[in-house]
Amino acid sequence: MTLAEVALTGDLARPSRLTVPDLFGWPQHRVRVVFECATSGAQQHWFAGPRLYDVLADAGPGFDPARRKDRLRFLIAVIGADGHHALLSWPEIDPDFAHAPVLLAVSIDDTPLDGAGPQLVLPQDRCGARHISGIMAIRVDGAYLFDGVASMVSAGPEPTAVT
Repeated sequence: MTLAEVALTGDLARPSRLTVPDLFGWPQHRVRVVFECATSGAQQHWFAGPRLYDVLADAGPGFDPARRKDRLRFLIAVIGADGHHALLSWPEIDPDFAHAPVLLAVSIDDTPLDGAGPQLVLPQDRCGARHISGIMAIRVDGAYLFDGVASMVSAGPEPTAVT
């Protein structure tokens, strides 16, 4: 069996490629999740795996840990083998902020995901829209730019006409 790999990329000190067996190197958590699916009703599954925060924290995100608010600008993009993707913010998973128990599941209902790849599981989401199967890549990004924002901020608000 060929093991699926997940590429950890972006603003990381230690980008890497991980397999499901690699993910057993972090503490494992088991959670029962019920998703309210619009098309097929409630879906219930048991997932196990490490927390996304633990895996990404070990990869060395590029924010300054001494500046607590620096991490607020970091986004996490996750893409699956089927092209489905989801976006999270670093504060969602950070213990100093929302501390959501987001998992990189290595099994579903006690079935290993070695060949298919890990799944992104957000137990706090009511519907499963951000659930990603067969994760191919996770990108951490704190360097995105907003065109023109810096000049708008320094210039202040535009005057409004009074009629």
